[in-house]
Parts: sequence; C-alpha cells; structure tokens
Amino acid sequence: MKNMMLGRKQSLKGEPILADYGPEEAFNESADIEWVNKRWVRRLMRFCALISLASVSCNTPKTFEKIPPLQYLTFSFDLIVTLLFTAEMIAKMHIRGILRGEVPYLKDHWCQFDASMVFFLWVSVILQIFEIVCIVPRFSYLSILRAPRPLIMIRFLRVFLKFSMPKSRINQIFKRSSQQIYNVTLFFLFFMSLYGLLGVQFFGELKNHCVLNTTDPKVITINSLAIPDTFCSLDPNSGYQCPTGMKCMKLELSRYIMGFNGFDEFVTSFFTVYQAASQEGWVFIMYRAIDSLPGWRAALYFSTMIFFLAWLVKNVFIAVITETFNEIRVQFQQMWGVRGHIQNNSASQILTGDDKGWKLITLDENKHGGLAPEFCHVILRSPHFRLLVMGVILANGIVTATMHFEHNEMPRTHFYEQYYYIEVAFTVFLNLETIFKIWCLGWRGYFKHSIHKFELLLAVGTTLHVIPSFYMSGFTYFQVLRIVRLIKASPLLEDFVYKIFGPGKKLGSLIIFTMCLLIISSSISMQLFCFMCDFTKFESFTEAFMSMFQILTQEAWVEVMDETMLRTRPTLAPLVAVYFILYHLFVTLIVLSLFVAVILDNLELDEDIKKLKQLKFREQSAEIKETLPFRLRIFEKFPDSPQMTTLHKVPSDFNLPKVRESFMRQFVYEMEDDDNSEGALKKISEEIFDSKIVYRKQKPVKILNDLPKVRTVSTKLRKSAISHIINDSNNQRLMLGDSSMIPVPGSKGPLKPQGTVSSMKFGSRSIRRSVRSGSIKLKQTYEHLMENGDIGAMNRVSSSRARPHDLDIKLLQAKRQQAEMRRNQREEDLRENHPFFDTPLFVVPRESKFRKCCQLIVYARYDARLKDPLTGKERKVQYKSLHNFLGLVTYLDWVMITMTTLSCISMMFETPNYRVMENVTLQIAEYGFVIFMSLELALKILADGLFFTPKAYIKDVASVLDVFIYLVSLVFLCWMPRNVPPNSGAQLLMILRCVRPLRIFTLVPHMRKVVYELCRGFKEILLVSTLLILLMFVFASYGVQLYGGRLARCNDPTISKREDCVGVFMRRVFVTKMKLKPGDNESYPSMLVPRVWANPRRFNFDNIGDAMLALFEVLSFKGWLDVRDVLIKALGPVHAVYIHIYIFLGCMIGLTLFVGVVIANYSENKGTALLTVDQRRWCDLKKRLKIAQPLHLPPRPDGKKFRAFIYDITQNIKFKRFVAVMVLINSSLLGVSWNKEEEHTEMLATIGTILTLLFVIEVVMKNIAFTPRGYLQSRRNRYDLLVTVLGVMWIFIHSTFKNDLSYFIGFMVVVLRFFTITGKHATLKMLMLTVGVSVCKSFFIIFGMFLLVFFYALAGTIIFGTVKYGEGIGRRANFESPVTGVAMLFRIVTGEDWNKIMHDCMVQPPYCTPADNYWETDCGNFTGSLVYFCTFYVIITYIVLNLLVAIIMENFSLFYSNEEDALLSYADIRNFQNTWNVVDIHQRGVIPVRRVKFILRLLKGRLEVDPQKDRLLFKHMCYELERLHNGEDVTFHDVINMLSYRSVDIRKALQLEELLAREEFEYIIEEEVAKQTIRTWLEGCLKKIRSVNKQHNSLIAGLRATNEPLCVPDQVEEKKEVVAENDNETESKENENSKVRNKKPSSLPRSDSIGSNSGRKYLAPTLSDPAARPDKERLMSKKKNTRPPGK
Repeated sequence: MKNMMLGRKQSLKGEPILADYGPEEAFNESADIEWVNKRWVRRLMRFCALISLASVSCNTPKTFEKIPPLQYLTFSFDLIVTLLFTAEMIAKMHIRGILRGEVPYLKDHWCQFDASMVFFLWVSVILQIFEIVCIVPRFSYLSILRAPRPLIMIRFLRVFLKFSMPKSRINQIFKRSSQQIYNVTLFFLFFMSLYGLLGVQFFGELKNHCVLNTTDPKVITINSLAIPDTFCSLDPNSGYQCPTGMKCMKLELSRYIMGFNGFDEFVTSFFTVYQAASQEGWVFIMYRAIDSLPGWRAALYFSTMIFFLAWLVKNVFIAVITETFNEIRVQFQQMWGVRGHIQNNSASQILTGDDKGWKLITLDENKHGGLAPEFCHVILRSPHFRLLVMGVILANGIVTATMHFEHNEMPRTHFYEQYYYIEVAFTVFLNLETIFKIWCLGWRGYFKHSIHKFELLLAVGTTLHVIPSFYMSGFTYFQVLRIVRLIKASPLLEDFVYKIFGPGKKLGSLIIFTMCLLIISSSISMQLFCFMCDFTKFESFTEAFMSMFQILTQEAWVEVMDETMLRTRPTLAPLVAVYFILYHLFVTLIVLSLFVAVILDNLELDEDIKKLKQLKFREQSAEIKETLPFRLRIFEKFPDSPQMTTLHKVPSDFNLPKVRESFMRQFVYEMEDDDNSEGALKKISEEIFDSKIVYRKQKPVKILNDLPKVRTVSTKLRKSAISHIINDSNNQRLMLGDSSMIPVPGSKGPLKPQGTVSSMKFGSRSIRRSVRSGSIKLKQTYEHLMENGDIGAMNRVSSSRARPHDLDIKLLQAKRQQAEMRRNQREEDLRENHPFFDTPLFVVPRESKFRKCCQLIVYARYDARLKDPLTGKERKVQYKSLHNFLGLVTYLDWVMITMTTLSCISMMFETPNYRVMENVTLQIAEYGFVIFMSLELALKILADGLFFTPKAYIKDVASVLDVFIYLVSLVFLCWMPRNVPPNSGAQLLMILRCVRPLRIFTLVPHMRKVVYELCRGFKEILLVSTLLILLMFVFASYGVQLYGGRLARCNDPTISKREDCVGVFMRRVFVTKMKLKPGDNESYPSMLVPRVWANPRRFNFDNIGDAMLALFEVLSFKGWLDVRDVLIKALGPVHAVYIHIYIFLGCMIGLTLFVGVVIANYSENKGTALLTVDQRRWCDLKKRLKIAQPLHLPPRPDGKKFRAFIYDITQNIKFKRFVAVMVLINSSLLGVSWNKEEEHTEMLATIGTILTLLFVIEVVMKNIAFTPRGYLQSRRNRYDLLVTVLGVMWIFIHSTFKNDLSYFIGFMVVVLRFFTITGKHATLKMLMLTVGVSVCKSFFIIFGMFLLVFFYALAGTIIFGTVKYGEGIGRRANFESPVTGVAMLFRIVTGEDWNKIMHDCMVQPPYCTPADNYWETDCGNFTGSLVYFCTFYVIITYIVLNLLVAIIMENFSLFYSNEEDALLSYADIRNFQNTWNVVDIHQRGVIPVRRVKFILRLLKGRLEVDPQKDRLLFKHMCYELERLHNGEDVTFHDVINMLSYRSVDIRKALQLEELLAREEFEYIIEEEVAKQTIRTWLEGCLKKIRSVNKQHNSLIAGLRATNEPLCVPDQVEEKKEVVAENDNETESKENENSKVRNKKPSSLPRSDSIGSNSGRKYLAPTLSDPAARPDKERLMSKKKNTRPPGK
C-alpha cells in the first residue's frame, strides 16, 4: 500500500532524504564562521524566538498601564533578541553569500522568512524607542507594524517538521491537499455568490422600522422606536403592520448606527450570507425579512441556505480533509508511531498445559521488586481488591455530588463542613492503596505502568487538597479526577478510550497546533487592534486570546467582528471584516475538520485486520439462525398430535401418499438405539455427522411393548438403508445447486471427488489470472493450490486451520443452505405435528379460503415487470424509477401511508385554541385513521397471525409501535376528553397521540432501514455519551465545589453587598441593537424594578444537577460566554480558565467524537468500513463509471466547410472562456436590486437584454455546428436552450409591460443562467454532482428528520403552546401551532439560542398564571422542557445531522480522484469519452460489437492496449464484449466496465464474491479464445496444405467436418480481432478440454489429475512467455510480411 501511495512510477534509491522544513542550517560547516551551526546556538535561537513572542504579547498600551516596568523589560529583551538574530543573519550571509554562491541566503525560502522577521524586529525596536521618548502617542495605529512579529513562533516550531519522506513527495501531498481545499472553497464561494445575488433581489434594503407618528425622519432617537424595535412593511398586504400610534418609516442612517449586515448590494449581501451560513444570528435576519416582506421569501431563502451552505457544502470540507488525511496517514505512520494494543503487563508469558487445558503463565510473576509477602500479591491481583477500590472511588464521586449550596444567608463553609472529614477518610484509604501497591510491586515495578503514575499524581494532589488552607481551591481538580479511574472498571469503555486517545501523538500534535494557532492569531490581532481606545476585546493578550477562542467556538463571533469594525474607518472596515472572516473560515472548517479526520483515523482499522473482519463478517451473514424464535419453539413443549385420517379405500386407489419425514426419522433413531454394535453405531454416526444432518429430536412416543425387530434384521441392511437416506439427501442438495462440499459416503481417503474438482478449478484459474496480470508470483499460487488440495480441512467446518479464500465463499454458501434447510425442517415438523401451528388466532384454519383471501389483499403489490420473465434480463422501461417507487410497498401499505399522511395534515391544524375535541372537521380524519388502521390490523392478523405464527404481525419493535399507536388513537377517540388539566393523564394521552407521524417509519422499508442502521451503532454512541457525561460530571463536581453559592449577585449593578440589595431602582430597557442615543432632554427608556439578590438567569453551580445542565448547554457552544463573563466578574479572570478548558475538551474532542462515531457506524453498516483502500477505490470507480455518460458532442462535420468553421469556433477554448465571462458579467448585473423606482434598473435590464441576444447567437452557432439533433443530445445544451428561450420571452414581456413582475422574471432568468457556470468548470461540476447525489441519497434521512421534527412540533404545541413570551419565545418564535413549532425546531437544529427557549418553557408559578386546562395557562413544564429539548437536540444535532456528513463523505470519495491512483482517473474516463465520441458517430450510446476494436486501438494513456504487444489480451477483450450480448450492439457502459476490470489488479481491488465470479468468467473467455486461436491456426495450416497438395481434398473435408471455423483467419491475423460466428458447438466440453491440453501450452489442466505428483506442470510456459511460442511468432511474422500495403 505504501508503495502504491508513493506513486507507481517513483522508485526510491538508497536512504530517503529527510525533508526538513527549516533552512539548511548545517550547510558549509567547515567555513570560517562556524558558531552559527553549533547545537547550543540553534537552541538559543529557538529560545530567543519564544522570548520574542512573549515580549510582543505583552507589548500593548493597556498592559504597560497596569505594569509600567514591563515597557522597559520588553524593550531590553527585544533589543537583545534583535541583535542576536541580526548577528545570525549576517553570519549566514557571509557563509552562503547573499545572492551568489551555491545556496545563496536570499534564495532560500526559510532564510527569506528569517530576514523579514529581523526587519520587523528592528522596526518594533525603533517604534518602541519613539514611544518611550513620547515622539509617538501611546495609542498609535503604528502598533500595526508589530503585527507580523508573532509569526516568529514558526521559527521555533519548524524544527519539529522533519518527515522521513522525500521532500518532493511532501510538496506533492501539500500541493494536492491545498488544491482540493481551493476547489471546495471555490464551490463554497459559488453558493455564497448565488445566495448573495438572490438576497439582493429578494430583499434589498431592509430599513423600514416602526416609529412614533410624531417622528421627524431627520432626527431619529432611541425614544422614536417601538419597544422592542420592530421592522415593518410599507405594503399593507404583507409583512408586519405597525400598531396604532406608530407608522412604518424607512430610516436613512449610517451603517455605523444600523449595523453592517443586510442585503443592500452584493458585497453587503455576501457578508450577511456568510454570517448566516455560520448559523450565528441568521434567525434574526430572517425575522427582519419576514416582517418587512412577504413571509414565504424569507422562509424559503433561509431554510434552503442553511441546508445547502451550512449542512452540505461546509461538510464537504470535512470530506476533503479526511480523504487527504487518509492518503497522508500511511506515509506519516513513522512520524505518528505504530498503533499498539493495550498491554496490562510487560512480563513475558508462556503457554503451559495440564489435564484441564492450556493457560498463559507469566514467567516473572513471582519475581516482584517489592518487599511484600506472597499473600499481599494474591490480594493485589484478586478481582475483589479491584472491586473494592472501584467501589470506594464511586462512593467518593457520589458523596461529593450530593454537596449543594443555598442562599439563606448562612456562611458558605456551613454547607461543606461535614464533607471535609468524609474527604479526609477517602483520601487516607486511597493513599493506603497507593502505598500498598508500591510495597507490593517496588518502585520500578510500580512505575512501569502509566496508570500507576496517574494514580500517584492523584494521591499527591488529593493529599495536598485535604490540607485545610488548600481545601476547595484549585487542588479540587485532583479530587474530581478520581472518577476518571472508573473507566478501568469497564473493559469496553477502556478499549474505546484507548482506541481514540491511545495513539496520542496525532491528537496531541493537533491540540498543540490549535493552541499555537490561537496564540499566534491572538497576538497578531492584539497588535492590529490594541491602539483603539476603550475597546476591551483586544487591549491585552488574555482579552485577545479569549476573543479569538470565542470566534473558534462560533458563539457570538459576529459581535467581535462588528464591535471591531465600528471602531475603524469606513475605508478599513471591509479589511477588518475580511480578516475575521478568513480566520473564522480557517478555524471552523479546516481545524475542526482536522479533529474529525484524526478521530476517524483512530477509529479506522488496519488493512490486514480489515481482511480478517471481512471474512468474519461473511461468516456471520452466512449463518442463518437455525433455532426458531421463542414464540414458535413454545409448540415443541406440547405433545405431538398429528392429524390422522381413516382410509376407506384400498391403498392402490391412491397415488403414493407423502409419508411424514418427522415420523420416519423417529424410526431411524430408534433403530440406532436398539443396536448394540458399537462399531456400526460409530460408523453411522460418523457418516451422519459428515453429512451435516444431525437431528436432536426426542422420541415423542413411549411404547409399552418392544417393537418387532424386522427393521434390524442385518447390519448390512441397516447400513445400506442409512447410506441410501444420506445419498438421497445429498442428491436433493445437488438438485438445489449446492455442489460445493458434499461428502460421498463410502469413499475412502480424505479427498472427495466433487471437492477436488471444484478446488482445482479455482486453482488453475488463479494461475491463469496471475500469469496475465503479473500480480502474484507463481510460487505463491502453487502453495495456495496445495492448501486448496487439502480438502480434508474443508469438510471440518469448525477446523481451526485458515481456509483458502476462494473456497471460503462456497463453504459459507453451503453452511447457509444447510442452516436454512434445518430451520425449514423444524418448522415443517411443527406444522405436521401440531394442528394449531400457523393458524392465526388459533381459529382461522391453516389452508382456509378466507385466510388466503386475506393474504391476497395483504401481499398484493404493483409489479413493474422490469425483468423479462423468460430470459431474466432487464427490460427497457420508461420512467423506471417511478415503477420502482410504485412497487416499493404493498397496496395496503400505500393506503395506510396515505391515511396516515392525511391524518397528520389534519393534526397540523390543531392548536390550543382550535382543538380536535370541539371540531367535527378535525374528528373526521381521526375516525378515518382509526377505522382504516382497524381494517389493516384485522387483515394482517387474519392473514398471518398475531404472535404465535411464523409470519406473525408482532415480531419486531416496529409492529409493537404500530399497535401502540393504534391503541392510543382508539382510546383517545373513545374518550375525547373535554377538560385537559396540565400534567394530567389526558394531556399525556394527547402527547402520545403525537407519535402518529412515526408510523410512516414502520410502513416505508427504506425509513425502517435508516432507523435500524442508527440503532445498530448505538453501542459506540452510548460509549461516547458515557465519556461526555463523565467529563461533564468531573467539571460539574469541580464547579459545585468552587463556585457553588458564589455567583449570586444583585440585579442592580451598583450594589455589591447582599444586605444593601433592597428597594427599587430604574432599570434600562433593551430597545434595539442599533447604536442610537437619546435626543436632547431625553433619557434612555427605563422602568422601576425591585432589587433582587439571585443567581444568573439561566445557570448556577449550587448543586450537581444545575451544574450538569449548565455544562450540557455549554457543550453546544451556547451560553458559555455568559458563564465566562459571570465567573470573571464574580471571582476574577483566572477562573475563566475553567470554562475554556471544558469547552476545548468537550467540544473540540467530545463533539467531534460524535461526528466520528456516527460516520464510522454509517460506513460500517454500508459495508465500506471493512473495505481495504483498493477495494474502496474500486467501489468508488464503479459508481463513478455509472455516472459517466457519453460526451454527446457530435464529431466535426469535415464535409461541410461552413459548419466545420462554426464547429471550430464553438470548440475553441477562447470562445468557451468568452461565454463564461459573459455569464459572469450577466450575473454581476444582480449586484444591486432591480426596483422599478430606481434609475439604474432600466440600464441594467438593457445590458441584460444585449447579453441575452449574445447567448441567442451562441445557441444558434451551436445548432449550426452540431445540427439541432446533435445539439439537443446534451443535457447541458438543453438547459442552455431553456434559459435562452426564457430570456427571449422576458425581453418581449419587459419591453411590453416594464412592471415589478417583468423585473422579477428578468432577475430569475439571470439566476438560472448563473447555474451554467458549474457546467463550464470541471471542479464545480464534480462538486455539484457530489452534493446532488448526496441530497438524493439522503432523501430518506432528511425525510426521517422532518418526521421527527414534526412529531416534536405536535408535542410542543400541546405542552408549550400557551407559554408566556420571554427572552427566547416571542411573536415570531413560539409553539402556538404545529407550523410555527416546526419553524422553531428548525431554528433549534441550527443551535440558535435553543437554551434560552428551553428556559422560557420552564417558567413556573409565581412567574406565570396556573389554570384548569392546558390551553388556559401560560405556565411551562420544568421536567417536560428539560427532557423535550435535550433529547431533541441530541438526536437531531448530534446524530441525524452527522449522518448527512457521513453520506457526503461517502459520495465525495466518488469524485475525489488522483492522477496517480492505481485505478482510473477523470483524465482516463475523459479520454475514453472522447474516443467513444469518435466511433459512435450517431451519438446513440451504443455501437456494433465489430467496432469495439477501433475504440481499443484508439485509446491512449492508462487504457491503451497495443495489439502488437498485448495480442492475447486484445483478443480476450474483444471476445468478452462479444459474449456479453451474444454479438449484439454494446453500450458505452459495457465497454468502459470491461476496460475497468482489465485495468485493475482484481486480486487486490475486488471483494471475494465478485473476484470469484470474475475469475470464472475470465477463465471461460481464455478457454474460448484458446479454442478459436487453435481453430484459426489449424485453418491456416489447412489452407497452406490445400494450396500445396490439392489432391488431399478428402482429408481437408474430413477435418472441416469435425472443426467448424469460427473466423476467417486473414481477418483474425490482420485486424487482431476474434469474432464468434457460430455459438452452437458440437463438441462436448471434455473433448474441448483435452484438445486445449494437447494443442495449447498456456492453459493448465482442469481435470482431476492434479495430485501430489503433478507439481512440475505448474511452471509450464504460457502464451505470454516469448519462449513458449516460437512457431506462432514465425507464423505471425509471415502474415505481417504478406499484409497488403495501406492496411
């Protein structure tokens, strides 16, 4: 694999050069000035780089204000560092030369970097001198000159960038990955531009606000606006209308007041789209648009934008980076280190055996370094000791978790006094455990294990923690980290943690990289913006770090950008925006994608393990459950009571009756029991065992008298009877087609004839293949064959020997068939012996007509007849996908899907004020649903039974859900409660009724599959959840101990003490985000509020529950800024470290773990996780070829000069570029909004008209060049034509009307034209395909997600439909109807302020009004809200959305192809398309089979086949295509699929089943071509003989009679093609084989004659060996010489 990754044509000779991403520092060491190259100098320089970084991080005016001496300290450090770097630079210049010399200084990239750093250091030093002597003011924008200085950190880091790979290869990888990232960024920009243009046209300027009627448009103050500020519409028929006393007015204010986002023109719109695509603040922009314009525009625009930009296109970044990472992984393996496995001890072990069995014994088990006696070691190793320690740790965690604080004026120490003594006791016990371990194992033995080091660290830390002065301080971390030791209690969890974090170098490197990136970017940002007065976000390094970390987490990152832009000049504000957007793009897309890539990489299996797992997976899938389910096994407990019948006629009047097999088999076993001969018994049992049919059925009947011994008259008779039974069963299985491994009773020796034949068939095939492809050495194949020859191992199914791969599949098929037979047999026995078996409800007779009618109704489904019933080939049917869709489920299920959908639509109209109990119209759908479901259940139960039948209705969870939905609906319909108190049983029933939409999951098989796949991977999701809960528990426990009871404060910010927090004060009211101020003689709007001493509104750390909830919210990046700010304000800046560490661990690693696990599970369910790299690429190639189509480009019309001239123009690259530029110019017309009132609109429309006419000319030219028929064959041309026709129609409409509608049509035509760009750019086209295929593939997942959202929306309407408005719930965002509920939940999926909505729904009395019915109260539900929002957020955001990422990744790898891949690249496919286009002159997509040889000869590149060198391969390929459709026309895909098989190494790329089928197919082709070659050769010989000896006519006639020629020899030899003209061969296969053996040296014998003495035959020369065919070559050369000229 590694060689493959290094490129096929690249050979590395000798030692690979170490690629050092630093300057050649060791260059020219023998020079005069040597000190530069000494190790201590290099280390000193790296240390100087760190000092320089620290110095520049302290260099801000505010930092100097706080610590004045720092100014002189930083200056002196900077001066020393600058002088040292300057000295180094001068010395290197002297050694290497500045511009001349072998390796001149200024021509090395790293030296250029060093020189630039020295320059900036001097600039910084000079600037600081000016600042000290006050020439430059303190807050000067000149500090920007220091901004590049933090990059000196790279100087420190580059020493670690040494890879054991050639430099060219590293550059190639980086070039490749950067190219891919560039491509995806281009794609991202395309979608951003599209939505930017649409935004300008859809919304334009959103500046209409509700203001007081008395407002002067020139004087707008904060008191002019509504509270809160509301956008409105000037059109009375749409948007929001202002209340009485107010009017809607367009405010003409500066951007610095109104804010920077909007859709005024393209640049602002683009900026706003990027903000919205980051899912931060998009909801408020949408609400603004809904209030100002018709609501449908904003809803459609923003929902599709979030779906495409935020969910699909952004996730393509993860796909790119993961794919690149996969490619790099193998080469960086040395750098990361090989992945190990958990080793509990490093002692050497040996196997010892005794009577009881084998076991591993540790050699140095008794040689402990400790001083403890032996019984102490026994205690240490005992599981009880470990259990005790784990129990104590768990108890410690639980006891600590019970700590809670109250605000009842008691001192804080009162709440944890008792806990101190308990903590001391735990610490003493665990310290004793540590001392005991050290005593037992000794220091060296103890320190061997990293877990012991961790335990010792905890012991020391917790001991310090219990010192009274350190209790409840930072040392609490050690105490809460004890709980991490519980991971060792679960081997499953321990293994998972090790899998993720074991190869720590990767994750460690990535964390260090992220930290360095944060430090450098924080320092640069600080120097760029620290000169702004009164701007706290970048005034010191800690502030800057927190701001840049905030952007990384995406929480309120727009605010950081906006606040900075507000403080810069209008000319510089766009540059500030670009700076922050680029940083945000890099950290959120690339850095976070890297985390996913690393975690996925850790979850990835090694290649050899994948192969093993593939085999194991095959075995599992082959094993059908032999045992029947419990509901059927229950019948075996009852005595048999077969139905008997009395015969009144003579038996000969009847046909031979069917004798019950179960009845017969009793006697066979009875016979065995009666016989006392041990040898015979052993022989029989052996044979029975050998045939794999062993029945363990008890004797059902006890008989008083012994049965007559007629059956056991003689042993021979009995033996022959048994062997006949076995032979019969074998014959029966032969009839079934299972001929792989059938033992023939009585045959001596280990070899079974049938087995031998099948195995040798495979063996010879593998040799042929390997000779052709050269992929495997003959020696290996020979050994492989010997292994195949040992058929003894084949019959022992449980044999521990590794079986050959190609026999595995046959074995497994046999195993599967046998298991199926056994299971069916048991079922048949029960059917014979129990009259109530398979009788629905124990009432409906098994074979009754009534039951059959029910079954007919239940199973009736649409049959599209896509396959011909006689030939089995697929028929060409129009609208194939529609036929498949109709046949998806049965008619009955279609009816139920329709009824369920109608019922759900009816439920959509239910609101707290419009209830189903009071409205007859809503009740109709309810009655309809219950009646139809009753009929459906009745039919299905009568047809197949309820529970105790083979196809019972209740046999899985889905049917249980169905019955549950039915019962709930039935109960509700019968009850219809008029009064529904909150939190009552009636309300619960109404909530359970909302589960109804999920019924569609059970009815549609694809949806059921999605759920099943999710549930299958539940184990890993559970493990990740456990880890995250553990992390939350550790941090929550720490938070309770340190911050419990300390975060409460007065709501009046001027008061700091609790006793002063009484009375009332004026509290300012929030009005708007606009930067408006009160006018003259006005104050800010404010209201009287009572002073309250309370916790922050949405979180506290007073007990473990509240702390866990706060941290769970923070885990979604929501609300963590509030936690940070409160901690800093209440307890000081140092406590902000706590929340930053938690965010970093929980979100960067914890959440990406979720993404990784969901993706890994998805690929495992799809079967792609177990594929090796080659196999995965082969699967991708097959899908890629399926998508590939002929070019639809007619050939050049050489006969017609004018058409050829036009053709050349249209195909010229300059013409194509000109058209692309025209499309871009046309799209740029949408940069400003087209309003009828604006002056510029008419001019833009005129330009649009001119460009449309140019596109008309382009279409006309292409029609002339290609002819209309040729032009319309391409989909892209058809789309172009459609847009052009629409454009022409628009010109007519616009010139006639010139109204709003004509402008709307105009800009929509331009938008449609913008899409043609994707077809003109190969990368965009490829990525559009990725997204398109992903959307189609994820249809059922998206639909399933919608159903879940709909279920939650219905439930939310009942629980929270009337909740009072609060911080999150308001006029636009609420649960007042299911429709607004769906909109609200869509917002929550994007994470937009979901925690605020949850807290609003928790409102309880006295803050709300309770009532008797749920629709009369405005209270929420605390528990309901917690469960509802947390489960919704976890299921949708963490699991379902990550499935979309998985699908995109799967489809992205289709299009991610490299020219160096072992398989076909895009260039190869394009080459084939061009070649096909030349041959397929009618553009039909099919060609006659005789033309295939022209395609094969014209192909170039990797697909090239030289008929001279690869003559045999050429023949094989031609014959393969001919055989495909029996000489009929072949399609584009037929030829390219054949070429793809022939261009790869099938042994590596194909999976086992496909490999076997392909090898068999190629074997047959080789055989047929061999026969044809022999015939044509004979024919040639006979012609010669005929020309020389004409008298031997009779001999020739005789030979001709026996050997019908299939080809004319001249054609064969001259055109290098073999065409089968006669498929009706008269010879039998055996005769042909013998002919091949006699005449053709290449083919190895297939017969049974290969035994131990036939080894010499394996190295027989083959056709591809030149030594093997001297005669043939001579014959060929003669033919070539006699070839007429011109051919």
